[in-house]
Amino acid sequence: MATRMLGWLQALERPDQRGQGLAEYALILALIAIVAIVSLVFLGTQISDQFSIIGNAV
Repeated sequence: MATRMLGWLQALERPDQRGQGLAEYALILALIAIVAIVSLVFLGTQISDQFSIIGNAV
């Protein structure tokens, strides 16, 4: 009976861990997106100028 209860509790635990992993991946992706947006806001004109220089050279 105890093994049956333990198996049932472990089965209940698994979906929570999957959801937790999904939430962690979502937070990491959100952080990467925020860093990319902030870097483009601050460095956008410099990057655009460099691409213009490279495009004119080609």
